[in-house]
Amino acid sequence: MPVHNTFHYQKAFELESGATLPGFQLAYTTYGHLNPQRDNVVWVCHALTGNSDFTDWWGGLFGEGKVYDPDEWFIVCANTLGGCYGSTGPLSVNPDTLKPYFHTFPHLTNRDIVAAFDLLRQEFELDKVHTLIGGSLGGQQALEWALQKPDVFERLVHVASNARHSPWGIAFNESQRMAIRQDASWATESEIAGLVGLKTARAIAMLSYRHYNSYNNSQQEPGNSITDNYRAASYQIYQGEKLAKRFNAYTYWLLTKAMDSHHVGRGRGGVEKALSHLKAKTLFVGVDTDLLFPVEEQKFLHEQVPGSLFAIIRSDYGHDGFLVETEQLEKAISSFYKQELRSKLYYETQEQD
Repeated sequence: MPVHNTFHYQKAFELESGATLPGFQLAYTTYGHLNPQRDNVVWVCHALTGNSDFTDWWGGLFGEGKVYDPDEWFIVCANTLGGCYGSTGPLSVNPDTLKPYFHTFPHLTNRDIVAAFDLLRQEFELDKVHTLIGGSLGGQQALEWALQKPDVFERLVHVASNARHSPWGIAFNESQRMAIRQDASWATESEIAGLVGLKTARAIAMLSYRHYNSYNNSQQEPGNSITDNYRAASYQIYQGEKLAKRFNAYTYWLLTKAMDSHHVGRGRGGVEKALSHLKAKTLFVGVDTDLLFPVEEQKFLHEQVPGSLFAIIRSDYGHDGFLVETEQLEKAISSFYKQELRSKLYYETQEQD
């Protein structure tokens, strides 16, 4: 069974903005056991509203008989810094003031988040990670981390994500934050600040996560006489209320800002130059109906990284296809490993000849 734990970092932690956190904690989940060679590590980076328990939201990839079987792999995932599932975030108590951070929690970038992850990696004394995998926001973080630590990560599985966040994606996120700002409670210092606005923000987000086809398939009215109270309308309300029960507006605001700031070329001479330093054997995966991270973004990455592989998931679920179509994703990952093995055997044969 997955094991849940907490990593405590008790030194000052400087952020890309120049602000400093007086220490932090990361909630993390492990599954399986580290082998004697210490070469069976898989590190998972979760999406925007995910948590560290990857078996909860990506169960099709992790478990007995799956591509990442805990009998073979040691799997790690940490809840992001700024999160609300056990890691230090806006609802945490600031040790300097003994009050919750709320609106005073500093701005985060993906570089800050993966720097925190890397301190946990060092705590585990992991010099190498076999595979780093992430989707969406987690894919952004995985790519950034693989560039920060090119000698650590041997393989990268980058799913439904990009090299820099697009104006389209930023516009979607800002529209969601506008909804939160319209909530009068957002100006207060409380755990439920902006919660009504968060419901609307989530409804907006669903239109970028899903696709026309998925709504047509699941929310179409069965009859011809309805003039109000549509299933699609109820579905939007349901999704907003569902998230509000498990999340908070502060973390949502913070992590959408982190997503917007994603740009691997910042300070590295541009995206193309930055990607030229990627050493990990890489699989880029896109979803054919993804509106938020369109396939063109993963194709671009594939073209910029020599020797990388590219796979497409066919789905009516849009961006959420990376979470739903785990059977297709599992096949793509398995093929990625098999192709590497075939290449290795080929070169070994050539050397013997």
